[in-house]
This record gives sequence, C-alpha cells and structure tokens, in this order.
Amino acid sequence: MISGIIRRMNKIRFLKAVDRVVGSALSSIIVSILRLIGRESLSHGTLGKILVIRPGGIGDAVLLLPALKKISEQIRELCPGAQIDILCEKRNHGIFQLSGDINRIYLYDRGIGLIKCLRNSYDAVVDTEQWHRLSAVIAYLTRARVRVGFNTNERGGLFTHMIPYSHDDYEGKSFFNLIAPLIGVKPFDGVPDVFISGGAFIDSGHIEIFKTGKTIAIAPGASVKERSWGGDNFGLTAQRLSELGFNIVIIGSQADKSDAVTIKDYCTGAVDFTGTTSLKDTAPLLKSVSALVCADSGIMHIAYALGTPTVSLFGSGIEKKWAPQGKSHRVINKHLPCSPCTKFGYTPPCASVKCLTQITVDEVVGEVVDLLRIVSCLAPC
Repeated sequence: MISGIIRRMNKIRFLKAVDRVVGSALSSIIVSILRLIGRESLSHGTLGKILVIRPGGIGDAVLLLPALKKISEQIRELCPGAQIDILCEKRNHGIFQLSGDINRIYLYDRGIGLIKCLRNSYDAVVDTEQWHRLSAVIAYLTRARVRVGFNTNERGGLFTHMIPYSHDDYEGKSFFNLIAPLIGVKPFDGVPDVFISGGAFIDSGHIEIFKTGKTIAIAPGASVKERSWGGDNFGLTAQRLSELGFNIVIIGSQADKSDAVTIKDYCTGAVDFTGTTSLKDTAPLLKSVSALVCADSGIMHIAYALGTPTVSLFGSGIEKKWAPQGKSHRVINKHLPCSPCTKFGYTPPCASVKCLTQITVDEVVGEVVDLLRIVSCLAPC
C-alpha cells in the first residue's frame, strides 16, 4: 500500500519536474517559431470533433463537467454528429466516466494513450490546465485550427485563443470562460446545484444505515499533508456525532486507511469503506448520506456535484476558487494572514499548519448539526 502511494506521488513530482524543464523549453521554442511564421486563421468553421485536455486531480475534473455539458449541448445542436474526446490522467479518468457527454477517454500517462489521441484529427482543442506547459504543447501538436487555453506563463502563446486566468474566480467560472470562444456561452451564473447523477448505494452488509436518513460520511484524505486535519480530529468528530445519534461511514482511497483505523478507534461503530470503492461507487455512496465532513479534497467536489451537503475545512486552499457554494454547504476557514498559500496546485511546506490546527472538533460538530437543521428546512415537504 505505502509503496504504491509513494510511486504515485513520485510520478506526479516527476511529471511536474519534466514540465518545468522540458515543457518550458518546448513552449518557448514553438512560440518563437510562431512569431516568425505568423499564426493560422482563427476562423472556426464546423467544430465536428473536439478534444478537451484535463491533467491533474479529481476536483478540477468534477468542476469541468458543467462546461463539458454546455459544449456538448451547444455543439451537437449545430452539428449532430459532433464528438468530444478527453485526454486526462489515470487518477481523474473515473470522473469523466460519470459523464454522458464524452465520446472517448485517452490516458496520456498510461501506455500509448497519448499517441493514439494525437493520431486523431480535431477541429478544436481546449486545454483546461491552469499552469503547466506540456498540455499546451500537446494542444499545439494536435494541429487543431482552434486551440483554446489559459494565458499563463509562456504556454499562452501556443493557443489561437488565450484566456485570462484569475485566482479570484470560482473554478467553475474559469472553465466556462475557456469554452466561450467555442460556443459563445451566456455569462456565467453559477454551477448547477446537481451535475452528477447517482443512484442509491447498494451494500448488503450495511444497507440499513443508509435508510435511516442520519448517516454522515467522513473523508479524512487530502492530496497534501498541509490540508490534512488528522485522524484524531476526525475520530473525535465521528465519536461526537455518533453520540448524537448519527451513523458514521468513512470513505477514501487506500491511502486513507491509516486515518480510517484511527477514526474507528474513537468510533467503533463506524463503517470503513476506504480503499474498497471506485470513483463510480463513491458517487452513489455519497448520494446516500445526509452530509459529508471532509478536508479540501476531490471527494468534497464529488459530493458537491451530487447535491450532498458538505462541511469542508479550508486553510491553504483558495476558498473562493474551490469551496462548494450554496446554502447546503459550510466552509470552516480561519482566514489566517498566511493563507491561502496554494497557487497553481503547489502548496509550500508548513510545519505548523495553524490554519487547520486552530479548527476545533466543537466547531465542526456544531456546523454539521446546524447545516442538517437548515437543509431539512429547505427540503420540500
């Protein structure tokens, strides 16, 4: 288990290092050539086949789905046979399997997925990466006549349509800004309350706890340690909520198993699903609970997309860019002078992580109880 986690993290670091050196050099060279020979026409013509590139983790992929649906609706109305392909990573491809708007999914970090993708002919490519450069190089190599991407660092010069990127914008809005050149979308008016469908979770051994209407999911995982509240804090929270009559389920990947064990030490009745459910299974599980308590993580975004109420803990991450929005969601954030400190996916090392250690169990339990009271009042009779 641990060796697998280390291999995955090392691969991510390796790809970022390659991007920093090779990606930067390739971007600069290609942009210089384009300046000499001039750019191709920006005429759209018929956009029958579109490639969307989405590197990175789960959260970005989830918040991209509404924009993908909008592309699908608009393009296929004009061109009924239009197709949308996705080029993504193994770690986020499960999200796109939840979408009915995708024709084919290619994995650029598995086998020859990238080569197969580049063999296709695309009318347009949308690179949704915010900072790293190699995806912009790939967009250029597709030879698509329309190439859209964020105008950050030297990567912007590889696109026919360079879109400004702001850390002050909600990420769902940023993705809508990207697709505007393709379909002329209406002004962004917020991500839908629900944009992933999910049926009831079926688990014959624990089906009764999901019928009570009083089941809380706890997801202790975080992509970096600076976003982790810790198994002990989540465990005490689970204990308190259990004492108030709630059932507790723990969800996450195999990497979260250690925290799950700690949580069960505090709350022996908790049901541990960590490492046993795929992304496709996680969606119906989250749909079946009353609320999710979590760090700033990919699972938080899935719950938001399903319409499941959330209580999320923010510190290093940018709340206004990434936090779930609406009355069914609560964000606990101490808003310290040093936070948020994450920019373009990079979180600087922090020994104290005061932005999270100052969040108390009492605060989290109180927010959960109050949120569920509010949500029950909002629910139709």
